[in-house]
Amino acid sequence: MAYLHLYNFILVVASFFLLPFYGIKILLTGKYRKSIGPKLGIAVRLPADALEGAPRIWVHAVSVGEVTAAAPIVSALRDMFPQACIVLSTSTETGQEMARRLVTAASACLYYPLDIPWVVRKALRTIRPDVFVPVETELWPNFIRICRQRGVRIVMVNGRISPRSFTRYARTRFFWKRLLAWVDEMGMISAVDADRIMTIGAARGTVRVEGNAKYDSLASRADDHLREEMGRTLNLPEGCPVFVAGSTHAGEERVVLSVYKKILAHHPDCILIIVPRHIERSAEILALAADKGLSDCIRMSEIRKGRTRHDERIVLVDMIGELFKIYSLATVVFCGGSLVPRGGQNILEPAAWGKVICYGPSMEDFLDEKRLLEDAGAGITVHDEADLEATLLHLLADPAGLVARGHAGRRVVTANKGAARRYAQLIGAWLGAETNG
Repeated sequence: MAYLHLYNFILVVASFFLLPFYGIKILLTGKYRKSIGPKLGIAVRLPADALEGAPRIWVHAVSVGEVTAAAPIVSALRDMFPQACIVLSTSTETGQEMARRLVTAASACLYYPLDIPWVVRKALRTIRPDVFVPVETELWPNFIRICRQRGVRIVMVNGRISPRSFTRYARTRFFWKRLLAWVDEMGMISAVDADRIMTIGAARGTVRVEGNAKYDSLASRADDHLREEMGRTLNLPEGCPVFVAGSTHAGEERVVLSVYKKILAHHPDCILIIVPRHIERSAEILALAADKGLSDCIRMSEIRKGRTRHDERIVLVDMIGELFKIYSLATVVFCGGSLVPRGGQNILEPAAWGKVICYGPSMEDFLDEKRLLEDAGAGITVHDEADLEATLLHLLADPAGLVARGHAGRRVVTANKGAARRYAQLIGAWLGAETNG
């Protein structure tokens, strides 16, 4: 247990530096204001009947991406256990907003407690779970240890380990091997993820490959009514080409705007929709557009407040939770975090709408999805600005081919459904073992 004492010592030391930082952040920006109290076990507000029912299942999804994977798993669990108490926690405020909107099968949504022993114990006394279900390899040492002490089963689902994370985990394998020994079973997305977690220290008999539950979620959410609603919201002319740049990072918007100017020379009616990964960069992106001579922009927040888009060529989405619906409008897509070394972003979202997706060479976090979409002709790697320009112009010049390739990508998403049900069965088996044992 010496390594846990060391971990808690580091937490105490770090808190002296982090508490002032986050305190200033809360005061100046309002960020974390909604979540800090509940994360400390203070002012946790739940409906009176939220924690009724059995079995009691606690699913944890860190943020928006994990919530997307958790949603169909929670739905499948609700089908299997109609009377269950299913609690879904998130770490981020954006994840919490999405969870409350998307995961309607959950009994309650709350914030995951900070990994401080007394906070964790209070949360576990309140929820009293039979099983704890972390989504995508989210393991906190104190929480896992105290779950184990209280006899709470731990079943990981949709587990994945990116190359960058694997490097970090491998350096501290001695620590993770002991922690993973407390996890009853680990359902991983792919054989590569399974090999990585076993290399870190998981016992082979506790690891299973079950697929990616995000396919289930996205395939079920891609609905024509959403597309029609979003088209009306943005007041898009019928048939105009739409270039969507999603989840962009610093350094990528400049490329996107330059390429868009060149597209306009061939398609003067083309609309550009930029959805930055971090919406707090919106003013910076508007300034970049003005520098390029593209000042006719409108913010999504203005549209949501009642302003109508008329002649504005560029829509800047400065709100959380719009990206998936925005992809439905795309003629062509660039998915960010890939022309800069960020490991890529979720390319399954546009694929679920039947879109062809361009992305840069940095796709380390989505290699399986990249391979599947490229095999179908719906994913294309571009290496720089000139490559992106040439690729998009080629795609726009062949509308029939663009549609055919997009449909092939959508079939990939549909064909890989079923993981959510398998994860629910994995969790259910442990609940059965608990009941029978």
